[in-house]
Amino acid sequence: MKFEDFNFKPELAEAIKNAGFREPSPIQKEAIPMVLDGNDVIGQAHTGTGKTAAFALPILNNLKLDGSVEALIVTPTRELAMQVSDEVYRFGKELGVKSATVYGGTAYGRQIEHIKSASVVVATPGRLIDLLESKRVTIKPSVVVLDEADEMLDMGFLDDIKKIFNFVPESRQTLLFSATMSKEIKALAQKILKEPKSISITKSEVTNANIEQEFYVVHEREKDDALIRLMDFYDPNKSIIFCRMRREVDRLSTALNAQGYKCKGLHGDMSQRDREFTIKDFKKGTLDILIATDVAARGLDVNDVSHVFNYHIPFDSQSYVHRIGRTGRAGRDGVAISIVTPEEFRSLQKIQKSVGSAIVAKEVPRLDAIAEKKGNEILEDIISAKIYQNAVDMVEHLKEQFDIDTIAHKLASMVVSGSEIKGKDKIGKSFAEIDQLAQRAKSDRGGDRGRRRRPRNGDRRNNRGGRGGRGGNSGRRREN
Repeated sequence: MKFEDFNFKPELAEAIKNAGFREPSPIQKEAIPMVLDGNDVIGQAHTGTGKTAAFALPILNNLKLDGSVEALIVTPTRELAMQVSDEVYRFGKELGVKSATVYGGTAYGRQIEHIKSASVVVATPGRLIDLLESKRVTIKPSVVVLDEADEMLDMGFLDDIKKIFNFVPESRQTLLFSATMSKEIKALAQKILKEPKSISITKSEVTNANIEQEFYVVHEREKDDALIRLMDFYDPNKSIIFCRMRREVDRLSTALNAQGYKCKGLHGDMSQRDREFTIKDFKKGTLDILIATDVAARGLDVNDVSHVFNYHIPFDSQSYVHRIGRTGRAGRDGVAISIVTPEEFRSLQKIQKSVGSAIVAKEVPRLDAIAEKKGNEILEDIISAKIYQNAVDMVEHLKEQFDIDTIAHKLASMVVSGSEIKGKDKIGKSFAEIDQLAQRAKSDRGGDRGRRRRPRNGDRRNNRGGRGGRGGNSGRRREN
């Protein structure tokens, strides 16, 4: 199937072609015809599946451009609101579509003026409900979209979302997209949608086949060395490193900058201005590496991320899928790398079982492997290098003093100087040691099943994992 098969307006079809879109993703194949026909839609799809275009393209095609706000798109975060607004502008500019982006932390007046001339409003729930309840704006959209509804509920916006639907017409088209379908999401959908068409992207489609997933087992004290070694080995064009906590982001950002990497951190304690500048620098390539927490990276939409690194693995499979979905987008290949400690090994196994795709064990490359890889890359660069006249003149001049072999050796030495790989040779666990961890985890699971039966008649304190103990959730409290 091609995008031409949807018979979009010529201006929209041209914008899609210029954006390099050729074949629709699974969510786009199913959602676009439904939205074009005016159906309410409930779609289960993760970030990175192309869902923004799945609702934005048919909405833009159906706009009457009558001078009123015809479409309202509600998103959980400012970043996602801006990114969706950018997509609306990119595809709708030739149609003459104007959009307004509405979120907290900026002046009301300017946003209100933009709304007055907009056909599409993209908003976060908090600021939008402020404007609607204060009657500073009145809108009557014919289509309303809730994007990443599960994120909005997780962030406590359920009441605001319900209030928003008191201010929009009953006779409307409603589209709801969510990565998960909890009881709360289903209840909300039942309340605000009318005879919706349902779309669900399967687990195999969610964990993108274009993403190669790997893990390396190291001790906690080796994590920085392992990360730097892996970045030297893979030499990613653009990468995101995920950490659990703000202090990890700040510390790692400082450490990598000291090693010469172009990186910045992204976390919830930053000002909105700093967040926007950091994301903009990352998008345009001023930064090679973004170090982020899960919350700060919500809604982050960058298509050319080649690698995702989990400096610490997330607590659940949903967060894992969201993280690795930042790479392998728009048909590109991606690599997702998890650096885990022996203590985190069982958590990784649970994630792998839940996600249903293979996460392959690897050994951290040794110094000779890095040197060989870099040497091969240098050879390829030399072989493919263009020969310039001034270089020919330079070699002729050198031939007056040295034989050709000496000249070649000197030039090659200049090329490889500064590429020496530092650090200890062996980092992390070998394949044999990882196999031992897997066997131990397997036997521990069997033991756990037996132990879980005993406390019914035994001392309940054994399972509480009290202060300094090893049971219960004490490990997680230390990590937080």
